[in-house]
Amino acid sequence: MSISSNNPLREELLSRQVAKPCSMVIFGATGDLTHRKLIPALYNLAADNDLPPGLKVTGFARREKNDLSWRNELEESNRKNSRSGHDPETWKNFAASISYHQGDLNDTEAYHDLAKHLDSIDDASTTQHNRLFYLSTAPEFFPVVLENLKAAGLNQSRNGGWSRVIIEKPLGSDLSTAQELNRVLSNTFNEDDTYRIDHYLGKETAQNIMILRFANAIFEPLWRSRFIEQVQITCAEDLGMEGGRGGYYDTAGATRDMVQNHLMQLLCLIAMEPPTDLSADSVRDEKVKVLRSLRRMGPDEVKRNVVRAQYTSGEINGQPLPGYLQEERITENSRTESYVAMRVFIDNWRWEGTPFYIRMGKRLPKKATEISLHLKRPPNVLFQKLPSIDGSNVLTMRIQPDEGVSVRMLSKLPGNDLKIEPVKMDFHYLSSFGKGSPEAYERLLLDAMAGDATLFARRDEVENAWLFIDAIQNAWHDNDNPPAMAEYPAGSWGPVEADQLLGERGHKWREI
Repeated sequence: MSISSNNPLREELLSRQVAKPCSMVIFGATGDLTHRKLIPALYNLAADNDLPPGLKVTGFARREKNDLSWRNELEESNRKNSRSGHDPETWKNFAASISYHQGDLNDTEAYHDLAKHLDSIDDASTTQHNRLFYLSTAPEFFPVVLENLKAAGLNQSRNGGWSRVIIEKPLGSDLSTAQELNRVLSNTFNEDDTYRIDHYLGKETAQNIMILRFANAIFEPLWRSRFIEQVQITCAEDLGMEGGRGGYYDTAGATRDMVQNHLMQLLCLIAMEPPTDLSADSVRDEKVKVLRSLRRMGPDEVKRNVVRAQYTSGEINGQPLPGYLQEERITENSRTESYVAMRVFIDNWRWEGTPFYIRMGKRLPKKATEISLHLKRPPNVLFQKLPSIDGSNVLTMRIQPDEGVSVRMLSKLPGNDLKIEPVKMDFHYLSSFGKGSPEAYERLLLDAMAGDATLFARRDEVENAWLFIDAIQNAWHDNDNPPAMAEYPAGSWGPVEADQLLGERGHKWREI
């Protein structure tokens, strides 16, 4: 069925993606995220003429600065971090929309002053009284900022405008803290105006998963347990605890820091049923169903299906590296995992019996995130006398750093003899479309300005993900007989126990 050009539904679908002019306030404006990601993302959008006209950016922080000094700092960091380079004239035009507002996050009066500052901006520009608040602060300040926004009346839209909030991870450290944060959020902003950001969902390949699955007849019928033997989701990082990150990481670990949010979101996109339409709630409804279908694990199941580990001293590219326990700001005898591998099952009609393997680790040989679907082998009747090779077809989606999709299949080797070799068909965004992918924050910021929450986590997504992760954490920390902590040398692909986890079913980790 086609939608005519004058159909109201068609107009709604098109207008939903249009970013609206607004005032964007960044709390924690002098922090690393603002300098490395947020301002470069806004600058690149401006360079591509994708920013809504009239956008104004206000930084809120306690350090003593003025508009000019903050702009100069941001320009210096933009030169280093912008994906499209730095054009002085483009920056000059963009920077004219930037202002700085000094204030302490704990000072209620500073928010009333901010309200006056935003009123003056609205009166002098075309922001249409729309306001977007970005919480780029330490998580302990999330409730403080939210409650002070409410006290100053900034959580309510005025004069026909809207008021929205973007909140960064971590969204709690377990189910109870996530529920408490969601309670504060719901008392401050409507759920429709709350945007829990996960930058992995802004990456092109993550967005392309639904297109790949539901728009291609060569894949859609195969996307189920009848044809897929196993699914692997890998997030590898070569970094350790640089930049003083050890203090935070030792309270979180690989599971809380990455699996609960980023990798669970990728799992949902891979495993979800087709939504009824492309609206935000239809998509998120199906993701929640996946999380609710995850097979829960008690302490015994965690021992059989989850491996945790810490890296020991080793080397990457010839550079010697310390072990996790020797890193700065790591607690002596810490029991925090720098690596986790797990085998999970989704107990629903589509995926019954198919293992999903998830692994995330620090100090691995390279930085890469990918998803691979390993199809079941056809009957080995015709070619059983040929030398044995791994005959499985594999569909791989690379999330980073080189975004794209590849398909591994078998082909006859040219020549007179009948020899079979695996070959790969590869799709790269850069080579196929002639340009690189935009940064994830670019897409997500535009979506928030447009009121499109499809790529943002809903309250029940966050809480159901924590419900699953809490069972694993409880088996590790609230158990008289917790599983052992495995070890792996820095620069390796993880502990042998993780290989054994897959070997129990005759599987191997895909070589990245």
